[in-house]
Amino acid sequence: MTAHNATSFEELGLRPELLRAVAESGYTIPTPIQQQAIPVVLAGHDVMGGAQTGTGKTAGFGLPILHKLSQYSNTSPSPARHPVRALILAPTRELAIQVEEAIKEYGKYTGLRSTCVFGGVDIKAQLAIVRAGVEILVATPGRLLDHIEQKSVNLGQVEVFVLDEADRMLDMGFIPDIKRIMSLLPPRAKRQNLLFSATFSNEIKKLADELLNQPQLIEVARRNTAAETVTQTAYKVPTDAKRALLAHIVRSRNVWQVLCFVRTKHGASRLARQLEKDGLATSAIHGDKTQIARMEALTAFKEGKLQVLVATDVAARGLDIDDLPLVVNYELPHVPEDYIHRIGRTGRAGATGEAMSFVGPEEEKYLAEIEKLLKKKVPIVSAEGFDPSTVKVERPPRPAPGARPSRAPREAHEARETRAARPPRAVEAPLERRVTGDERRAEREAAYARNPDQAPVSRPRDTSSIAAPPPPATGYGSRNRGPVPVLLMKRRTPEPEKV
Repeated sequence: MTAHNATSFEELGLRPELLRAVAESGYTIPTPIQQQAIPVVLAGHDVMGGAQTGTGKTAGFGLPILHKLSQYSNTSPSPARHPVRALILAPTRELAIQVEEAIKEYGKYTGLRSTCVFGGVDIKAQLAIVRAGVEILVATPGRLLDHIEQKSVNLGQVEVFVLDEADRMLDMGFIPDIKRIMSLLPPRAKRQNLLFSATFSNEIKKLADELLNQPQLIEVARRNTAAETVTQTAYKVPTDAKRALLAHIVRSRNVWQVLCFVRTKHGASRLARQLEKDGLATSAIHGDKTQIARMEALTAFKEGKLQVLVATDVAARGLDIDDLPLVVNYELPHVPEDYIHRIGRTGRAGATGEAMSFVGPEEEKYLAEIEKLLKKKVPIVSAEGFDPSTVKVERPPRPAPGARPSRAPREAHEARETRAARPPRAVEAPLERRVTGDERRAEREAAYARNPDQAPVSRPRDTSSIAAPPPPATGYGSRNRGPVPVLLMKRRTPEPEKV
């Protein structure tokens, strides 16, 4: 039976310890990308692989890497016996963690060491693990460069280099970092290079030309398409009614684990607070959250403790949630490809899923671009029992004409707390202790007496022989900004004495 028609992992020629781990993970039949990629990677060829998100790309490159590196397995405590032989770069922390968890699960009987390094946490905890030696390193580009600067990682013995979600790398501006990392690897011809991506573009092909050495192209589905197991619908709804529609759908269906995508970090936090106020168990995940907060929210969501998880596109890649029932595009993405990645969080590994999109009047152009990419129309439906016209829009009261706008209640409360926390003002000195004008003139008189070049302007003198001074000048360069030196004062020339 040919490799691309393999109906079991045994037929792909993997090691027994890998087959045992795969069976314990519950996988029996390889997905199309695994059927085609695993034999090619085992044969040592470079690969440019494209498949719908959620179809098993991680196992498609992870299993053959573990198979090839198993020959280096050893129990020596020396770091020199555990150099980095496989480097996997991922664009986000979540995806990097997911990939490393899969590598660790599949390779638990091989004896190979693996770890994951990413930003957002203290690097000190990672340094000890990396310096102890690992054969497989999963990393985000920025944190890997941090380790390289700390001299905790040596990439001189890397045999396999993997770029996962390469299109997302482009979107996030990681290409300069990737090229810097590539310059530290062995020459392209002396290592195996694998590039996997859910979508392809001309920029991806240009990157592949620089990275890959006579690669084999593997595409198991039409480019830039969504999984056929995902049911897609769209609701045309006023922007002000989106929140009410989301709450109506969640309550009417009594559904938990709804992944809701918005465009901005601020919008994610605001919507999560509003849904909590509406009585829905909600949390948010975005780039401004700490890594610990993101992992806690994701764990609670996976365990079914949250009804809604509001996320930005930082979570569109790498979230692997078993049987996620519903994805909601609360705001349509500006980039059509991001729509595919978003809805790819459901309907994974052959399961069915549902994706809804809330389309405001100003977002219809984005829906048209998405449909153009999909080459099909997204059905427009309406929610049963929901009337957008009955939604009460919460807007702050408008101030009367000419009235000073009042602070919002929360801002006013914070202002009162701030005033209460201020230290008391210092008690002003009594009036009799203030410095008077006479005292200041006396101080100037004393200063002038110590400086013979200054004219004692407050000392009584005969001014009849002195021309009247001009009116005080103002602005920069004024000559009346201080006492005028005596030598510069204009005096009347004395008349000669009569003989």
